[in-house]
Amino acid sequence: MVQHEKNLSLGKNVDIGAFTYIQARYNVEIQDNVQIGSHCSIYSHSTIDRKKGKVVIKNSAKIGTHSTIMPGVTIGSFAVVGAYSFVTNSIPAHTLAYDIPAKSVQKNK
Repeated sequence: MVQHEKNLSLGKNVDIGAFTYIQARYNVEIQDNVQIGSHCSIYSHSTIDRKKGKVVIKNSAKIGTHSTIMPGVTIGSFAVVGAYSFVTNSIPAHTLAYDIPAKSVQKNK
């Protein structure tokens, strides 16, 4: 499900799992070859804490099932977000991150 679909930019070969919610009020960009697991939520605007900002998921990043990406976050190229993670800060390229809130734990090769 996508809200504000005119503000959603999708690259090539993007795989988005079932029951994923994308709220693109302040823009969501999903680049090429990204994989997003089922039951994920991506927010460019949070009505709870009133944060807002563009979300960018860069080339070949992977987001595990049931993860939540909050406003203003960038997920770097080839980064992996573990399942059930709550991402409140940007994740560098080639990094594995997971937990609540998500923390970078290692560089991917």
